[in-house]
Amino acid sequence: MSLKYLCLLMFVLITSRLTAQTNTIKRLDGSTITVADIDRTVNKVMAAANVQGLGLAVLNNNKTVFVKTYGYKNKPQNTLLDTATIVYGASYSKAVFGYLVMKLVEEKIIDLDKPLYQYLAKPIPDYPYFSDLKNDDRWKLITGRMCLSHTTGLPNVRWFDPITSAWDSAGVIKIYFKPGSKYAYSGEGFKLLQLVIEEITKKNIDQLAEEKIFKPFGMHRTGYIWHESFGDDNVAVGHMDNGDIDMKRKRTEPVAGGSLVTTIADYARFIENVMQQKGLSKKSYNTMLAPQIRIHSVTQFPPITETTTTENDGIQLSYGLGWGVMQCPYGKAFFKEGNGGAWRNYNINFPEKGISIIIMANSENGEKIFQELIETIIGDNCIPWKWQGYIPYDGVKSK
Repeated sequence: MSLKYLCLLMFVLITSRLTAQTNTIKRLDGSTITVADIDRTVNKVMAAANVQGLGLAVLNNNKTVFVKTYGYKNKPQNTLLDTATIVYGASYSKAVFGYLVMKLVEEKIIDLDKPLYQYLAKPIPDYPYFSDLKNDDRWKLITGRMCLSHTTGLPNVRWFDPITSAWDSAGVIKIYFKPGSKYAYSGEGFKLLQLVIEEITKKNIDQLAEEKIFKPFGMHRTGYIWHESFGDDNVAVGHMDNGDIDMKRKRTEPVAGGSLVTTIADYARFIENVMQQKGLSKKSYNTMLAPQIRIHSVTQFPPITETTTTENDGIQLSYGLGWGVMQCPYGKAFFKEGNGGAWRNYNINFPEKGISIIIMANSENGEKIFQELIETIIGDNCIPWKWQGYIPYDGVKSK
């Protein structure tokens, strides 16, 4: 047996032992829930919503006290998920990238407020991917801070109209409002910042993340691209509601906003290190999670709209650098979702309580159980379910 697989086996055994020894989980209000009750809830809602597979982790006192998987990594093949199964992280990629950029800021490799074009060898529209911007000089205003806080004015995905969410076969990239003036979720902004960082460092973001995050945190089955060391025998597929199977391709080019593959155990390690403020100075940590822009949109998607609301003013819904942030009765909370086809993920963290929950579902129906799972396991919270567009399987819980 190779050293790599021996280490992996030891980690799975340790994780399983940890879960078995943790009989109760502390909730936000100080009450507790038993592991048996968590199991019953998970199994109930998965069956009710037809969710084929789920990874779940909980932190208490900023440490992982529960990590477990339920259901299938591949239901047609009758193979089960485990905590070392590779799954698609989707937009969890952006939270990791936000942390990575803050590391580079500390190393003075990039300044969050310096216009990005000043780092490049040629104007941004001279790069083929951004050539559509050649007649709009507002690209000169865009900074790293704007990219990470979703205020660039760029669309989320160039192939979808950011106002109607309709498919746009032309895939033209436009700047829809003055950069820095308001929030609108934008994966294309992350691609621009990735371009700049890779040109500055002469390394791709997978190499940088491996060096500065994945290796130091022991995330051996995580990458922005596919690594042969992952092997092919423990990889999940996604389950679409119509019965189709979604097999993610093995990427060779990293995408800062959406190519992350990981495991529930690895991602729990990342969140544990973030919650313990490891790897970043206190100043950088606070900057990353400080509100950069208040959010007044009615919903998160479609991302660009003129319609506004004060519905989330009570929680001061905002965006930080790579993470959503808000103020709850239990103090600050920061969160990140991940949504791509059959892959549905959600993570929220309450640093003043030392409590986090991480959900990774390889099922198109995964979002339908988020609210009941989170409210049962960690308690009532201030998550803006309606703004995030999550409709529970029973259709009645969101508020």
